[in-house]
Order: sequence, then C-alpha cells, then structure tokens
Amino acid sequence: MTMSLRKHSLHILCGAAVFALAGCASSLKTPATADVAVSTAAVENARAAGANELAPEEMSAAREKMRRAQAALASKDYALAQDLANQAQADAKLAQSKANSTKATTAADTLQEDIRVLREELNRANNNK
Repeated sequence: MTMSLRKHSLHILCGAAVFALAGCASSLKTPATADVAVSTAAVENARAAGANELAPEEMSAAREKMRRAQAALASKDYALAQDLANQAQADAKLAQSKANSTKATTAADTLQEDIRVLREELNRANNNK
C-alpha cells in the first residue's frame, strides 16, 4: 500500500468511527431521556403521596439525583443521566412507600384508639344496667 492510500484508508476508518460513535450517542439519548421522564413522574407521585413531610431525607436524595440527571442529560452524558435517573426513581419509590406506610400506621393507630374508646363506653353502659 502506498502512503497516500494508507492515509486515505485511515481517514475513511476515522470517519466511520465518528459515525458509529454518533450513532451510539443518539441510541443512548432516547433511553436516558425516557428514564429521566419516568423518574420525574416518580418524584411527583411521591410528593403527591406526602413524602415531602413523611420521608424528607429520601425525597431530598431523589430531588438531588433528578437535578444531577437533568444536568447530565443537558451535557449529553447519557449514561450518567440514565444511572442517576434510575437512582432517583428508586429513592422516590422508597419515599412514597415510607409515606404510605406512615399513613397506614397512623390510620391503624387511630382505629385502635377508636375501638378502645368504644369498648370503654360499652363497659360503662353494661355496668350501669
């Protein structure tokens, strides 16, 4: 092979590598964008479930990871954006679960107290007969 033919082949090979890398980057963009959107919805669902008040640490972690995922997405670091979005979604789901658990425990405690009061009233009524 002559020197100019080698150079030409090298240019073609480099060009093909650039196109391949561009294709990989765009193939990563769609899943990362989707994961960020799903995680944003998970954070909103947790907020709506009362997680801001009932699981503040988990919500703070979820919001911070979402902020970082969105920044990574904006800077086209799709792998990092996807990873952070998945972590944010896990934190948001944990926050929502904790909020729901706290609400259920509170409702059960209230019900137990109501039952206790009713028993006392029944006992009083039966003793007054």
